[in-house]
Amino acid sequence: MRLLLIEDDLMIGESLEASLQHAQYAVDWVRDGHQALLALEHDLYDLILLDLGLPRLPGIDVLKHYRQHQGEAAVLILTARDTPSERVKGLDTGADDYLVKPFDLDELLARIRALLRRKAGRTQPQLAGNGLRLDPARHQAFYQNQLIHFSVREFSLLQVLLEKPGQVVSRETLEGKLYSWQDEIESNTVEVYIHLLRKKLGKDFIKNVRGVGYKIEENA
Repeated sequence: MRLLLIEDDLMIGESLEASLQHAQYAVDWVRDGHQALLALEHDLYDLILLDLGLPRLPGIDVLKHYRQHQGEAAVLILTARDTPSERVKGLDTGADDYLVKPFDLDELLARIRALLRRKAGRTQPQLAGNGLRLDPARHQAFYQNQLIHFSVREFSLLQVLLEKPGQVVSRETLEGKLYSWQDEIESNTVEVYIHLLRKKLGKDFIKNVRGVGYKIEENA
């Protein structure tokens, strides 16, 4: 899953970026409102972490502009502004959740998982399809009820495909969700990970719809 972190405080931003990457998210980090709008114009994100007190353009204006231009990513406001009026304004402008600084990292990660579930239209904390079950909170995977190890990229790719089992996901979409700006992507990167996953799960586990993309069937 790909996240956009919009935070001007260097210490907070570095800490959050490292923690989110450790939790296996692809993270892009910008430090002011104008950079945020530019990032949102050119890239698609699953979730946005938004500080309100930004230089050049306030966070609330970034949020307003994003929603007015049909931006659909979940937005979680992270701010020191904790008055009820500020929370109401942020939520009514289009935020999905609100967390006041300082906050507990485990709570932040739990809220991110909950927002991503809601965005995907599911209520269960785990993802499942074709005999495979993923637990994003614990980064565990079970295939035919047996614990199986996947690398970070393998797990993330499976998570994207299992968000909507049975639906085809293009290679470009997979790349966009798995990699941040700082990652180097080879032209055949997705195909390499698909090959590795098929070696672990069977050659027919991930279907290739020629010229369109890849999918995992909902049921075996």
